[in-house]
Amino acid sequence: MERVTRLVSERPVVIFSKSTCCMSHSIKTLFSEFGVNPAVHELDQIPRGREIEQALSNLGCNPTVPAVFIGGELAGGANQVMSLHLNRSLVPWLKRVGAIWV
Repeated sequence: MERVTRLVSERPVVIFSKSTCCMSHSIKTLFSEFGVNPAVHELDQIPRGREIEQALSNLGCNPTVPAVFIGGELAGGANQVMSLHLNRSLVPWLKRVGAIWV
């Protein structure tokens, strides 16, 4: 859990992902189209990725990927992030944390 907390605090937007997950790819593409440069941690490609995935599960992430943190706060998975986007609250949040400027 401490490792997740540390990783999440390093950048305005942090995405925990798996390289083979299509929903993770969609979320990473969405943020890229906004001009966000998130820290992306591919849990299937990093050491101790399974431990991080377990910590995400303990935080309530189900499924565990993608897990998106904005400004150190858990925004949620793909469904939650898309809901934020559709109700027009995602971009203002990204602006508030300094992830985008326009």
